[in-house]
Amino acid sequence: MKFSGLRVLKEGLTGNNGWAPHWRDPEPKAEYDAVIIGGGGHGLSTAYYLAKNHGMSNIAVLEKGYIGGGNVGRNTTIVRANYFLPGNSEFYSHSLRLWEGLEEDLNYNVMHSQRGLINLFHSDGQRDAFVRRGNAMINQGDDAILLDREGVRKHLPYLDFENVRFPIYGGLLHPRGGTARHDAVAWGFARGADRRGVDLLQNCEVTGIDIENGVAKGVQTTRGAIKAKKIAIVTAGRSGQVAAMAGMRLPIESHILQAFVTEGLKPCIDHVVSFGMGHFYISQSDKGGLVFGGDLDFYASYAQRGNLPMAEHVMEAGMTLMPMIGKAKVLRSWGGIMDMTPDGSPIIDKTDTQGLFIDCGWCYGGFKAVPGSGYALAHLMATGQSRETAAGFRLDRFRTGRGLIDEEGTGSQHNLH
Repeated sequence: MKFSGLRVLKEGLTGNNGWAPHWRDPEPKAEYDAVIIGGGGHGLSTAYYLAKNHGMSNIAVLEKGYIGGGNVGRNTTIVRANYFLPGNSEFYSHSLRLWEGLEEDLNYNVMHSQRGLINLFHSDGQRDAFVRRGNAMINQGDDAILLDREGVRKHLPYLDFENVRFPIYGGLLHPRGGTARHDAVAWGFARGADRRGVDLLQNCEVTGIDIENGVAKGVQTTRGAIKAKKIAIVTAGRSGQVAAMAGMRLPIESHILQAFVTEGLKPCIDHVVSFGMGHFYISQSDKGGLVFGGDLDFYASYAQRGNLPMAEHVMEAGMTLMPMIGKAKVLRSWGGIMDMTPDGSPIIDKTDTQGLFIDCGWCYGGFKAVPGSGYALAHLMATGQSRETAAGFRLDRFRTGRGLIDEEGTGSQHNLH
């Protein structure tokens, strides 16, 4: 089934009775060429690019719940390529280019909106840091515009420019940054993978990984044993638990990151805005709700919920930056399980077990990395070689200390990334 404006109009006038299911609900096969554990954005995109770029179709994606029920549906939907360090900058630049062609590629509206992202700075030191970052972005081939105080006021007149404690000195505008609809991204990749022959197995929890003589042979699941020539662990905050089934201890911690959304309001925030003094970020959704978040909850947990002190901290930061949102009613909040690495950068690599691959440690960067991550992991699984954009995301850098990519410069402490 192909989407088009004419088809949408026809279905709207005839009761929407002609739509078919977006993907099949198949029974598991006894064996696959590749099994991907995790039906989130990264797992689905990996399956899609394995099929599209490398001609593989005998693939299964195993999801313990339902498609889109994990972190891909629990984030603030921001898409950007404003990274500074080599290793990260090339990867996110490539991922953004994939985002820009994603809707045409998938024939699915993921509501990618390049409304622009503005990172505010509040001191001379922060200005210098953002000048360096902006130059690095431009050298990478991306876009960056340095705004002074009046430049920010022109774009964001609703901010509190009289704030004495955190004065607004200016901002770094990333025009190609923006947002996308998180659940639509999951549905689009799921539909695209299914159309290319991938089996999406929901309610199929992995309970064990079969390894013989250092070679991965298959998985045990709640829907039976499945053999596989290649297995990828792509389970975000649960990566440590799943890797333990293969006898691995990953250098990650799982923390909770809360997000919030208000009632629907008239359009008032045109950009994604990041507060440089409070780690507060906000945008407005297509429904009119203000979507915002802040810091991690700073304690390790696998619970998809957060605590009230951090909720209060995020609200305080929002009120400090833009008091105009004070009367908006918060409708709901949610928590994503963030798999945090010591240097704040991800892992896409083979493991010491032949045929077993790992994709984890995305910290704050998971959603924006969805297409780039799947593209890179698919390349690694199909060819055995890391794609150049992800060559720095090696697992052994935490053992050797070489090649660390500490984007934020906060040292080897997981919960600071």
